[in-house]
Formats: sequence, C-alpha cells, structure tokens
Amino acid sequence: MSTLTDLMTHDHRQCDEAFASAEHHVGRGEWEAARAALGLFSRALNTHFGAEESILFPRFEQATGMMHGPTMVMREEHRELRAALARLEQAIDDQDADEYTGEAETLLILMQQHNMKEENILYPMCDQRLQSQREDLALALGRELAAGHQAEVQA
Repeated sequence: MSTLTDLMTHDHRQCDEAFASAEHHVGRGEWEAARAALGLFSRALNTHFGAEESILFPRFEQATGMMHGPTMVMREEHRELRAALARLEQAIDDQDADEYTGEAETLLILMQQHNMKEENILYPMCDQRLQSQREDLALALGRELAAGHQAEVQA
C-alpha cells in the first residue's frame, strides 16, 4: 500500500505540470491557451487544498489534538496561494506577461516552500499518526482527488 505521503506528493506533481503549462502559453503570448491551462491548474490546486482541508487535516487534528499546529499553518498558506493565484488570473485577463511572470515566480516560491513542508514534515506525520486509518484515508483522498481531476478533463 502506498503512503499518504506518496499519494499527496504525486498530486503536487500533477499540479506542478498544470502550472508549467500555463507559464509556457503565457511565454508564447497564447492567452486563451494560458487561460485554459491556468484554469486547469486552479481546479487541480483547489481540489488538492479541498482534500487536505476537508479530509486529511481534520483526521490529523482529531488523532493528535493539534488544532493550532502544522495544519493551521498549511491552511494559512493555502489562503496565500489562492490569493497569488487570483493575481495570476488577473494578469492573464489583462494579457500582461510581465505581471504574470512576476506573480508566477512568487507563486512558485510559495508553492515550493509549502510543498516541502507538507512532503517532508506534515505528510510523514500523517502517515505515522494515522497509520491505523491510512488505507481508508488514502481511498477517501484518492476519490476526492480523482473526482477533481475528472472535472478538469471534462472542463
């Protein structure tokens, strides 16, 4: 059985690919393709955040009693990342490649730092503290993430 760390890290990489696609299209001045790619990234990122916030984090908090620990920090970072994403969407609406590039660099740095904390600290803690629930939890998370990715494909 794969770990929660493996499952969620794999989803991070899928989000990264969608982000790179949007950046590629902006660089070529392909604004409609960039808008579509950023839309896919936005849905993937928000699906990922939603799975964490509605499934993984509450289970971790229940198991550990840590309500003001790492999950609180991750939720705050999700808010920051969503705000950066909104600025990227505005840059595409304005067809402003320079603004997009600056905001994309900011988002990339925030996302890399955030993912490192989750992949190296929080997810391994979840694997350890939620070991008895890991199989059911992985199925629930997998269903949530798959549903989000299915919606991406249909969009």
